[in-house]
Amino acid sequence: AFTENFCLVLSHDEVVHGKKSILDKMPGDFDQKFANARLLHGFMYGHPGKKLLFQGAEFGQWAEWNHNYSIDWHLMEHEPHNKLHRFIKDLNGLYKKEPALHQVEFSNDGFEWIDFSDWESSIISFIRKAEDSEDFILFIFNFTPTAKNKYKIGVPKKGFYKEIINSDSEIYGGKNKGNNGGVKTSDKGLHGRPNSITIDLPSLTML
Repeated sequence: AFTENFCLVLSHDEVVHGKKSILDKMPGDFDQKFANARLLHGFMYGHPGKKLLFQGAEFGQWAEWNHNYSIDWHLMEHEPHNKLHRFIKDLNGLYKKEPALHQVEFSNDGFEWIDFSDWESSIISFIRKAEDSEDFILFIFNFTPTAKNKYKIGVPKKGFYKEIINSDSEIYGGKNKGNNGGVKTSDKGLHGRPNSITIDLPSLTML
C-alpha cells in the first residue's frame, strides 16, 4: 500500500454497464442500503490515500450514471438522500480539518492496525496518525447488520476518547445509537495496548 502515492476510487467504472449505482448495489433493505453506503464511504475516508467520489454517489443516486443526462439532483429533496449528502460533507470537513487524515497518507508512519482478526464479527479497527504521532484518530467499523454492545478495543493512550463522527447518527439517517459523545479508557490493556475502551458499536457503522 505504501510503495506509491495512491487514490481510493469509487469511480464511473463501478456504476455503469449494469453494475448499478453505489447505493443500489448495497445489500439489505432500504435503510441498510443507506447504512452500508455511509459505511463504505466512511471506510474510504478513514483509510490512507486520496479520495475520489463519482457523480451522484455523494447523495445516493439510485440509477446508474448516464452521460446523456444530468445526475438526479431532485433526490436531494428526500430526507435519506439529503442526510447521506450531509454525511459526505462532514467527512470532507473532517478530512480537511484533521492532520491525522491527510498529512501522512503514503507512509507506514501514518497508519497502525489495532485489530484485524475479529473476522467472526467482521469488525476492524485502526489508527491514523499525523506527522506528530501523538495526534491520532481511531477508527472502528462494523460491517455486519448486528450491533455489538460493550465491544472492547485496545488504545494507545489513557484518557477520554471523543466520538467525533458516527455514521449511525440520526442527522445522517441512522438509528442514533452511539456512545453519548465519547468514552473513558480502562487501565486494562488489550490488543497489545496499555489501555482499552468499551463502546457500543451500532450495526453497519463507522465510528
